[in-house]
Order: sequence, then structure tokens, then C-alpha cells
Amino acid sequence: MVERKLLVLFGSQTGTAEDTAERIGREAKQRHFQCRVEALDSYDVANLINEVLVVFVCATTGQGDPPDNMKMFWRFLFRKNLPPGSLCQLDYAVLGLGDSSYPKFNFVAKKLHKRVLQLGGNPLLPVALGDDQHDLGPYAVVDPWLLALWDKILALYPLPPGLEIISADVRLPPKYTLHYLAEDSLHPDGDVLQPSAPRAVPSELHPFAARMVSNQRVTAESHFQDVRLIEFDVTGSGITFSAGDVVMIQPQNCPEDVQQFCQLLCLDPDRRFVLKPTEPGTSLPALLPQPCTIRHLVTHYLDISCVPRRSFFELLSYFSTNELEREKLQEFSSAQGQEELYSYCNRPRRSTLEVMWDFPHTTCAIPPEYLLDLIPRIRPRAFSIASSMLAHPDRIQILMAVVQYKTRLSKPRRGLCSTWLASLNPEQGDVRVPLWVKKGGMKFPADPETPVIMIGPGTGVAPFRAAIQERVAQGRRGNCLFFGCRQKSKDFYCQAEWEELVTRGLLTLFTAFSRDQEEKVYVQHRIQENGRLVWELLSSRSAHVYLAGNAKQMPAAVAEALQSVIQLEGGLSPSEAEEYLTALERSQRFQSETWS
Repeated sequence: MVERKLLVLFGSQTGTAEDTAERIGREAKQRHFQCRVEALDSYDVANLINEVLVVFVCATTGQGDPPDNMKMFWRFLFRKNLPPGSLCQLDYAVLGLGDSSYPKFNFVAKKLHKRVLQLGGNPLLPVALGDDQHDLGPYAVVDPWLLALWDKILALYPLPPGLEIISADVRLPPKYTLHYLAEDSLHPDGDVLQPSAPRAVPSELHPFAARMVSNQRVTAESHFQDVRLIEFDVTGSGITFSAGDVVMIQPQNCPEDVQQFCQLLCLDPDRRFVLKPTEPGTSLPALLPQPCTIRHLVTHYLDISCVPRRSFFELLSYFSTNELEREKLQEFSSAQGQEELYSYCNRPRRSTLEVMWDFPHTTCAIPPEYLLDLIPRIRPRAFSIASSMLAHPDRIQILMAVVQYKTRLSKPRRGLCSTWLASLNPEQGDVRVPLWVKKGGMKFPADPETPVIMIGPGTGVAPFRAAIQERVAQGRRGNCLFFGCRQKSKDFYCQAEWEELVTRGLLTLFTAFSRDQEEKVYVQHRIQENGRLVWELLSSRSAHVYLAGNAKQMPAAVAEALQSVIQLEGGLSPSEAEEYLTALERSQRFQSETWS
């Protein structure tokens, strides 16, 4: 009898790939497979040669990069010394999740599929390319692909005699059971982040509780957008960084939302509990203390402000004692109900907590141990570091736009991390924020003679502020910055700082204030107007070009402007100019970091 074991490995940045991997795990259990679901970097990759059936679920981030929790796996898989037939016993399938508005759409999934094939793996299906840009999101591709996958898998690994597929109506056990501690061991929540003596360099598992030093608004009060320059003290943390690096911040839910959530579910926030895995071999959530209070779980772990995924509605429907609510939840979790779910949830950006308000009968019937299956954990947020250690030792500064926007819902939508950070006032006592630092994608030239052209509209200027501070401290000249915003008087961040550097001859600055005149002017227009200088820096002085900011139209418009400068000033044909720009990218002389 063939052993019916399935391994689901995921690489996930925002949690969508993890959610999809968990869904495949549930569907495997319904088909009586022994199934493990693991992050690629938690899995011992040396065991891959012994696996017979694996489904990989992976996202693509940024400029075609693998997610953080599969980077070690990725490096191992592409080692030159792996023998070509080493995975010949492996039946596998790759499910990719990406966004077709980025040039390297699903690059990681395509490359992984090809590499496993090179190593002798047997693909069960062509690689699936889920797309965030589709009206129904990645599910438009994922749903039919999974149906085909199970057909293939069950043909190779049939159900044992006498067993049927467990009906989707049957609720699977939770991942963990929750055991309340006796009332007499109840003591108030002491879960304020205490500054601890760091054991090693701070990381996601051991963040540093940094003291917030200042929290300053850098846009005019009359400006529609609130942008902050925030400074943290990291003395004694062991943290080091250079220009282009990123600080990761672990946000938390606000006390009002935590209180509402506990009331809705009839939970006592001060009750203490321990978790135990339902199945042997399942590890406990690394970021939760044991024992833990309900308040700590809801404040620091459960992402009750995120837009819930389809799996949330599916699991919620099992708890519903109210027929009307159950029918609606089942519709939202069915393939046919995806358009309706999208317009109820995704389009207006309705939060998990708001959905729970809409399904009150179901919500108060949720067993607490299912909370960790139902609601994903709060993900850390990444910010470009906007300062240099050479200029500000033991300090990290960030430039952060407070996310707030309107949808058809009456209450404005607010970003969890930026709203929380903006609300903190270091003048009212000791304010601590859990953080750690990660290597960034942008690398600045090692040669002090190499000039840099930096294009950073809006908060995209953050990494360039770090780079300019660093380069000025090292005595490097050749710093050229293109900055764009709406109005000189309202959102020209760090104006005095830039102007002082210009006066000292340490910075060449070009500004585009889009709303200060009739015709809108953007950074791409300034690049074209100063084409001769840009070309001279590129062709005669081997300058490096850097671009950071919003991923909507700006990156394409800037690339187009650079190409037209190369064509006009360099006397090249359109195709030669395009090839020149591509060659700059290949040699890492043109680097960009954009976000949506």
C-alpha cells in the first residue's frame, strides 16, 4: 500500500500563500492524507530527497524576489552541486501567487517549477499563476487548479478501501486546543513590552523594544495627508544598518477594538490560558507567550483589522446557529459567491471585526480555540530607514504616511501600523515599539567616486535621505536627488535639510511640485528637462540610478523618461536606448524599490 503522505510547503510575505497552503492542508485531511503544512524555511530541505508528494505554494515579492520565509530554501535549491536526478521520486505541483501589475509576475513560482523539474521531479500539473489583479483575485485560478490537482493526486494515491472523502460540511478539529488556567492564577495583564537584555541581534522572534524619541508631523496641518518623521532609540540593541536597509515594526490593535472583540465573543480579557497542539508534531505559535492572556492574544497576535479571506467565512459558517447567517457565510465561501464576497469585503475594505458585527449570532458561538485557525496573525510592517548611523548613531528614523482613506463604508479606513504609531506620544512617558532591521534590496556603490542619481517622490525619498546622510558623512559628492510632491508649502519633507546641503555644495536637487502651477509637473518631467546632466553622469561617470516610491504609474513613467533621455542625449535608437536601460538594470546600476 502506497503511503498517503502529503507535504505542503509555503513561502508567504503577506499571509495569502500561507492561507492557501492551510486550505490545501484541510482539503488533504478531508481526503484522509497525513498532511503537514510548513513554511519553506522551517522545513529541513535536506529531507526533500525522501519526499514523494509535495505541493509548493509561493508568492513573489518586490522585484521578483522570494518571500522572507523561503530565502534559505531558495539559496539551497539553486546550489550548483545538486545532482540532476536528486528529486526523481518526487511528485510535485507549484501554485504561484502574484500581481500582474509588476513586471516579474509570479517569477518565483515559475522558477521553482522549472528548477524542481531540472532536479528530476515529476510535475502533476502546469504551474498555477494566481493573480491579485483579477476581479476575483487569485481564486479565479486557484479554485479550478485545485480541483484538477485532487483528481491527479487521487488517481495516483487512491482513497483506502471503505473510506469516503469527508464532506465539506464536517468541521475539522482546531489546530490547537485552549486550556484556561484556574481563576486563582489570574493576575492582571503584564504584557507591556519590557526592554530586555538582547540575547542576539533583534529579529522577528526577538524584537527590540525601542524607545520612541520623537513623532513629528512633516506636512502642513492643512494638507490632506499626515506624514510623520519618527525617531527610535536603539542604544544597546546590537542593531547595525546601512542606507537601503529596512526596519520591521510589529504593530498592535487599539484598546477599543480589543474591547469590542472581547465583548462580541463574550471573552474575559484577563483570563489566562495555555495552548496545546491537537496533532503531535505541530509546533506552537512562536510569537505567543505561554501562558498567555486573552488580552495579549487579541492585542498583539490576532489581526482583527485585516480584510478577512474566504477561508474565514468558510470556517465561520460551521459555528453558525442562525440559518440566515449560515446561508450567507456559505455563499461567501463558495466559488459562485466570490463576486458578492468581493463587493461585500474586498472592495470596501471591510475588517474582520466589522464582519463579526454583521454576523452577531455566529460570532458569539465561536469556540475560543478556533480563533487561531480563523484569524491570521498580525504581520510586521516594513519601512525604509530614513537616516544614517553615521549622522545619527544609535537612532533609526522613518518617514511614514498615515494611511487613511474613504470607501463606501461610513467609517474611514485606517492602516493598522501607521495609525498606531501616529497615536503614540513620546512626550507623555516611555513609549516602546518592537522592531528589528532587515537588509534592504537597494545597494549603494562602494566606490566613493561613483555618483548617484536618486528619484524619490513622496515618502519614496526615505531611503535616499539615509543614503545622502551616509554619503555626506563619508565625504562623497555626486549626490543628485529628484524629489516630487504636491505643494512646496505643504508636503516638501525635510526642505531645510536639503537646502542646507545644496548651499554646502553636497547635493544637486531637482524638485517637482505637481499642484503649484496649472500644468501638473512630476519627477519624470524634471528628468527630461535635465537630460544632459543625467546622460553625462550615466555615460561619462558611470552613475548609479535609484528609484523608490509608489508602484502605480510612477515607475513606468520614470523608466520612459530615462529611456527618452538616453535616446536623445546618447543619440541612440529607441531599441538601443531600451537595451541600454535593461543593461543598467542587469548590472545593478539601475535599482528600484516600489510598493503598492
